[in-house]
Amino acid sequence: MKVAAENFAEAYGMGERGMFRTIRDLILRPGHLILDYLRGKRASYFAPFKMYFLLAAVSLLVTHGLNITGHALHDDSPSATEGMRQEHDNGRTSNTTGALEDNSPTKVQGVTIDEEGVHSSFDKNYPTESRIYSIIYNTLDKIERFEQKYPSINILLLLMLISGILYLFFRHSPNIPDLRYPELFISLVYIANMYIVYSIVFDFFNLSKLSTLSLLLTIIPLKQMSGFSWWRTILKTIVAFTIMLALFVVLIVLAVLGIGTFVKYHG
Repeated sequence: MKVAAENFAEAYGMGERGMFRTIRDLILRPGHLILDYLRGKRASYFAPFKMYFLLAAVSLLVTHGLNITGHALHDDSPSATEGMRQEHDNGRTSNTTGALEDNSPTKVQGVTIDEEGVHSSFDKNYPTESRIYSIIYNTLDKIERFEQKYPSINILLLLMLISGILYLFFRHSPNIPDLRYPELFISLVYIANMYIVYSIVFDFFNLSKLSTLSLLLTIIPLKQMSGFSWWRTILKTIVAFTIMLALFVVLIVLAVLGIGTFVKYHG
């Protein structure tokens, strides 16, 4: 029974190479933990990706009711596509007087709305602007559904993008002169684990605002890991995220222009 209990604890991160020790170091010395892991001292630390998915599962439980309030923690404000559905439903309800609602698919300015979501319509009878909006809303709806269905994978993809930008600024640092991209990606996974730990604690006590503010703590492991000064680390991080935001804006503009061109000549 003792051996079985030890094997169970080891498999789920509570053994010698334990989750608890890794969580402790992520809170007290996150950057030094990352340095130890990158330098090959991995026997005492829990694997970053396995830890990420375990913590993500715990966080999901906490946000869905396993907290001090016993209620799910979520934002009641509608998303873009959800707001569109609500606007459509309100308009349809206002046009009926006591009659039963018609749940059949409906088109609103070139957009088909049904129980499965928002779909594009390529009917040339609609104005070009409406067809462009229909494609954009359809794309946003699919992205939103993917994020809701696979939140952990979505964050990992975002970390891959962020690490690519940060790599330009942290590849040559005092502590790691020859930092490689995969190493920085693993570092960001550990930093994400640190943030999830704080989020679990704050969300459990219904302190979601503090959970959001704990994002600022992610600068600590970057500073400890790189060896740069505080101001230099902060400046590099701000510039990196500014570049990433600018890239998002450029990609969105190019996507809209591309969709507009396609609809204009092939719509």
